Amino acid sequence: MKLQDKVVVVTGGGSGIGQQLVLALLARGARVAALDLRQEGLDETAGLAQAGERLSLHVGNVTDREAVEALPAAVIAHHGAVDGVINNAGVIQPFIPLKDLDYAVVDRMVQVNLYGTIYMVKAFLPHLLARPVAHVANVASMGGFLPVPGQTMYGAAKAAVKLMTEGLYAELMDTNVQVSVIMPGAIATRITENSGVKTPGNVDPDSAPIKPLPAPDAARIILDGIERDRLHILVGNDAKVMFLASRVAPKAATRFIQRQMKSLLEGPADG
Repeated sequence: MKLQDKVVVVTGGGSGIGQQLVLALLARGARVAALDLRQEGLDETAGLAQAGERLSLHVGNVTDREAVEALPAAVIAHHGAVDGVINNAGVIQPFIPLKDLDYAVVDRMVQVNLYGTIYMVKAFLPHLLARPVAHVANVASMGGFLPVPGQTMYGAAKAAVKLMTEGLYAELMDTNVQVSVIMPGAIATRITENSGVKTPGNVDPDSAPIKPLPAPDAARIILDGIERDRLHILVGNDAKVMFLASRVAPKAATRFIQRQMKSLLEGPADG
């Protein structure tokens, strides 16, 4: 779906990849409805965009089903229609093993990452099916196809997003709605901070074997994939390499990630 003159909803639009998606969509001539939990993040996005009425701001929680179900009417009231949804909002878990994870954290991983995506798809899909062309894009993760120690429940939720999106693609194959699942690798964002998670104290970003991809580059790759109607949008060389490795040699790929990420579980956290 070509994005010029389309109306696209972006969740998590107040920071990180979501904020860069909003800015890049506007630069491509789209109209954007940005949803975020925090008003201050949306205000920052609006200040960077300087887009006037082409950008609408919506404060809300994707885990609030009633609020999500009311969102299409608010978007259509401002923009006149809705042509696409990018479900980007998500949170990671503390870097601790599943056996030590509180059930409240388990619930949060599923509610935000999986149910938030489901609620958005269910709320907007009837409106998208009424458009000449439309698109649903759900952000999963490299952790959704490759197990990452210390992110087991995050990965489980994102794996569910991946398979749910692939199922949606199959269901909508003969309709006007295109579907993409987005699988980023390491991206330079504030997701750790925004998730309320402490960064392990022994992690040195400058010595990391894989350098995080800048968020503006990630946004460009995602929007290019959407405009090309790709089912799988792999963001970053690490995601591309490990997607292939996980299919060809899954056990070896898991061992590699375990060696790379083991220090996150062993070292003391800041604070």
